[in-house]
Amino acid sequence: MRILITNDDGYDSQGLRILQKIAEALSDDVWLVAPETNQSGASHALTLQVPLRYRDVGKQAFAVKGTPADCVIMGAKHVLKDAPPTLVLSGVNHGANVAEDVSYSGTIAGAMQGTHLGIRSISLSLMIGELNESDSAGRQQWQTVLDYGPDLIRTLLKKDWPSGVLMNVNFPNAKSEDIAGVSITEQGVRDLGGLHLAERNDTWGTPYFWIGFERIKQTLVEDTDLWALAKNHISVTPLSLKFTDSATRADLKKQFASLDGLSGKIRPECA
Repeated sequence: MRILITNDDGYDSQGLRILQKIAEALSDDVWLVAPETNQSGASHALTLQVPLRYRDVGKQAFAVKGTPADCVIMGAKHVLKDAPPTLVLSGVNHGANVAEDVSYSGTIAGAMQGTHLGIRSISLSLMIGELNESDSAGRQQWQTVLDYGPDLIRTLLKKDWPSGVLMNVNFPNAKSEDIAGVSITEQGVRDLGGLHLAERNDTWGTPYFWIGFERIKQTLVEDTDLWALAKNHISVTPLSLKFTDSATRADLKKQFASLDGLSGKIRPECA
């Protein structure tokens, strides 16, 4: 099994080092192609206006001046073009990627891009708790990811997935011995108020802004990713690249078909 690993936190992040250990527990053919700098929140952006550049940063390891999606394309289409990867792993992100994070996450986008290329892909993220003095990066339960990650991935790979589907895995902020189980979940919905915009002034008095996230109490719905993490479960959410809402589409088809004499089409208004 040839594994391509990437992330959105940058090629030198602690989470990617953890992911490399997980990948090496699964295969002796592991390749790293990850962003040169932090790309958190980049979602599925592609670099189209400037050239992509990359450099060798270690054995079978490359840093790309681009997004996570760029990295997967570079890895599959250039670095490994003669023998493409059979698995893409993206992460391990510093912080959970659940609910509406799916829309923003560069970590998930790395797995999405692998899926677009026809490669089975998994994104992995770790919920962050309070700072831990024993962890120099100020992040917590990496050992939990190391303990559960390899077998969890092996279990997922035992089953074929439909085309266009990726797996989004989130680990709770819990020690290995406190993990209550694995839940197969659906994407949750956070209560409103998670995003905020902070306005500040620079030394010249000119305003600037930071987009940030507020930790607010959530209404937990059973079997969602948010619920699973709150219960110290590892959350596995199958995500589809198909965004169409089938129920709304069916309703709209009925609505437009009922328009007299239009045969489901809208006539342009006369000027």
